[in-house]
Amino acid sequence: MLPELTLSLQFSSVAKPDKHRAALPRHRVKKWIRHALQTDAEITVRIVDTLEGQTLNREYRKKDYATNVLTFDYTQEPVVTADLVLCAPVVAQEAKEQKKTLEAHYAHLIVHGTLHAQGWDHELEEDAQVMELRETEIMARLGFKNPY
Repeated sequence: MLPELTLSLQFSSVAKPDKHRAALPRHRVKKWIRHALQTDAEITVRIVDTLEGQTLNREYRKKDYATNVLTFDYTQEPVVTADLVLCAPVVAQEAKEQKKTLEAHYAHLIVHGTLHAQGWDHELEEDAQVMELRETEIMARLGFKNPY
């Protein structure tokens, strides 16, 4: 049985919001997250523009550029609570470069961010391999190709 999830899905002022909303139907986002969870969770997924993505990355990670996904994890027990912030223009550009659908790339990044929210990390090569394997397994269960 999959864990319970309370989901808040938010869209900030994103250029061409319709294509991002179409790639992120609430029921699918919820399914992607639940497949990556090991325990119940309360997660907010926020889709942002480049300015907001860059501002958050600069303020919290000291990196002055917009990145594809930022995970803000608050608790892991007894319930995972986290915010996943995805930068729509970065995600769209990466999907195009990687020849993936926008939906497939969002699914991967949401699974990736959900694992981070539970303490998964990829700073060390060994951890990166384990995390990538886990992501690949989850994506396969969801019907997506290997994201790597």
